[in-house]
Amino acid sequence: MLKSDLINILVVKRGVTQKQAELTIETIFESMKDALCKGENIEIRGLGAFHVKHYEGYQGRNPKTGEVIPVRPKRGILFRTGKELRDRVNHDEEDAVVPAPAPAPETPGGTGNPQ
Repeated sequence: MLKSDLINILVVKRGVTQKQAELTIETIFESMKDALCKGENIEIRGLGAFHVKHYEGYQGRNPKTGEVIPVRPKRGILFRTGKELRDRVNHDEEDAVVPAPAPAPETPGGTGNPQ
């Protein structure tokens, strides 16, 4: 799904104008970006949570030369799905993939009952 898809959903389902939908989506995303840049976590019930993880600096090595290279501290963003979304995705997957029953092996004589 693309940002333009979200905008179109707002237009169709909520009856807002294209411009209003664009501004709404942009405002939400900009607010999320700003919060993450400040080191804040974002939790959206029913969807999941974005966490800012701090990584310490360390001494790495160039794999070709073996030269020691200092790696600066950095931050990364992790997303952990919420239970409701995880359950919904797994439930929908179970409904979509229904394995066909395996055919019974044929036995000599055709009855399947040995005497």
